[in-house]
Amino acid sequence: MYKLFIRPILFCFDPEVVHHFTFSLIRFLNKMGFSSVFKGLYCIEDKRLEREVFGLKFKNPVGLAAGFDKDAKLYQELSNLGFGFIEIGTLTPKAQPGNPKKRLFRLKEDSGIINRMGFNNGGVEEAVERLKKNKGVLIGGNIGKNKVTPNEEAVEDYKICFEALFPYVDYFVVNVSSPNTPNLRELQDKEPLTKLLQTLQNLNNEKPKQKPILLKIAPDLTDEQLLDIIDIVKETKIAGVIATNTTISREGLQSENQKETGGLSGKPLTKRATEVIRFLSEKSNKAFPIIGVGGIHSAEDALEKLEAGASLVQLYTGFIYEGPALVKNINKRLLNQN
Repeated sequence: MYKLFIRPILFCFDPEVVHHFTFSLIRFLNKMGFSSVFKGLYCIEDKRLEREVFGLKFKNPVGLAAGFDKDAKLYQELSNLGFGFIEIGTLTPKAQPGNPKKRLFRLKEDSGIINRMGFNNGGVEEAVERLKKNKGVLIGGNIGKNKVTPNEEAVEDYKICFEALFPYVDYFVVNVSSPNTPNLRELQDKEPLTKLLQTLQNLNNEKPKQKPILLKIAPDLTDEQLLDIIDIVKETKIAGVIATNTTISREGLQSENQKETGGLSGKPLTKRATEVIRFLSEKSNKAFPIIGVGGIHSAEDALEKLEAGASLVQLYTGFIYEGPALVKNINKRLLNQN
């Protein structure tokens, strides 16, 4: 129904406008008592789907990637669509508007999206107030730096977000791989990245109960850089990696919007994201868990990520193109494998 009737209408309008409209609609329908309807349509409750990864129990291995619910406004309602976990953010210490509009583009012929949002969010403290109302949703907190913060001071921004979110999220994601904040990806270099992750891990170690810290990496890293990532994860003893963020590559695209600057997600990323997952898993000898994200538009895509070495998967662009039935289809396929 979504692909036949709803998506064609939504895709007639500006994608960012549609995003906000969809948020309002989902919130309204849940307030009107449709939450049980959504749960009945999309949620599969089955012990065989449960996964224990970096010390957390996930009711199923299919999560919503960061970027969709940046400000933790809709995590409760989105969990009713069958997701096993919701990742909010990217959050920064101070609110910021992000890049000028228009900044979100569909690539219909390629089943992709280009975004140059630029960490638009209301700031970490606003999100914390909403997270205080959480009723049992497993939450990941994706954190970044403000645009105006120079890289030399970036660690402080991540520390602020880490401390503010610590009581309210189940795991953390350090985002240094968005292509839409100037010079951010320079923090993926070995020295600054090791310093950043070690600082956060030191803060983590001071807590009575630690929270898993994950690193989100770009798909555009070379094999040598990926080997560095493996070394850094082992050295800093963080919990794992999310592979991958959006790509700056435009190889093989057909859509006119391919000329837009920003990060590309969706089907064009499917193969490369899986390659990165497999490389990290094999070269590290499965030393740490990986959350696989990038171009998952079908149950088969999710299974490929899991077979390549991912412990969990996340959706974003596939969720927009295929609708909430995708979550259910992946979980049904996993059950059929058992």
